[in-house]
Amino acid sequence: MSVHLRVFARRRAAAGDARTAARAGVRADFEGRVCSELSADLPDEDLGEDLGDVLDLYEMGSKPRCEEAEYLELVQEAIERIERGE
Repeated sequence: MSVHLRVFARRRAAAGDARTAARAGVRADFEGRVCSELSADLPDEDLGEDLGDVLDLYEMGSKPRCEEAEYLELVQEAIERIERGE
């Protein structure tokens, strides 16, 4: 492989790494915004950082039935929004 091709390949790899890092940063910002919106909708709840954990650790029956259904639905919708990137 010529020197020029090696330099070009390194530059391509570095540009790809920068794009990947930028996408991860955008995703993290979006995820943070969705979590903030959910926290605004559920101000009395301690949601933590990982919404998947919120669902996994939730104890069924710990809230009145209608509140529980709404709570779980809001958390699930937020998770799905993050997965879809919307």
